[in-house]
Amino acid sequence: MYPSTWKNATARLRRRATLRRSVGLLSDFRFEQSEPARFYGSLARDTVELTGDLFGDLDGALVLDGALVLDVGGGPGYFEDAFAEHGAVYVPVEPDASEAHAAGITSSRGLRGSGLALPIADGAVDVCLSSNVAEHVRDWRAMGEEMLRVTRPGGMVILSYTLWYGPFGGHEMGLTHYLGGERAARMYTRKHGHPPKNLYGTSLFKVGAADGLGWAATVDGAELVAAFPRYHPSWAWWMVRVPGLRELLVSNLVLVFRKR
Repeated sequence: MYPSTWKNATARLRRRATLRRSVGLLSDFRFEQSEPARFYGSLARDTVELTGDLFGDLDGALVLDGALVLDVGGGPGYFEDAFAEHGAVYVPVEPDASEAHAAGITSSRGLRGSGLALPIADGAVDVCLSSNVAEHVRDWRAMGEEMLRVTRPGGMVILSYTLWYGPFGGHEMGLTHYLGGERAARMYTRKHGHPPKNLYGTSLFKVGAADGLGWAATVDGAELVAAFPRYHPSWAWWMVRVPGLRELLVSNLVLVFRKR
């Protein structure tokens, strides 16, 4: 169950990364808190397709049957059904019990544990992914190292996170994060009468594209095989290569590693 050539894999990703897909995913963002099932359902399907593109065969079919997929920060398990439809064994890991049960979903294999110390043996999983979690972890680099540790040689690590200086960096605080994280939190609290769910400095941190790419260059035992903007059409992927611009316009960066 080794991935096909990465050249073919990224070619499949580019074909799927259309403007229509981008518009659909971005439009669903406004439902993240009001209708989480709608938002995460759409994100789950896209995540399975992304993973399958990278883990697929040479004909482009999703070859996830029997693959053990570990989702770090998987919450209540919104992604489980989507992966199960393609035969993958999906295991979400979530440190917060209230978050794990927030949607009334009972994951058949959900684990309670921290991304900084995953309760998984070395080299145990085929795919380790994390979607929109790194910006909520104070030591996200340690989480990335843990993800690499638990992935088998030849396996795949997908780390996708929201960039602080992008338009969604402030999460529910909107664009006020450009005025500073602490000020944005105060403004949100005054307006809504309660602090934001993602509180800057406590559960939301400033992580940029340069941070992730810089860390990826120092990783031992794994090869960075792709880095692209999650929600952009493929013709806009060049932005990742431009310092400064990528921090503002990429919005979400995906780093894909192959474990040696």
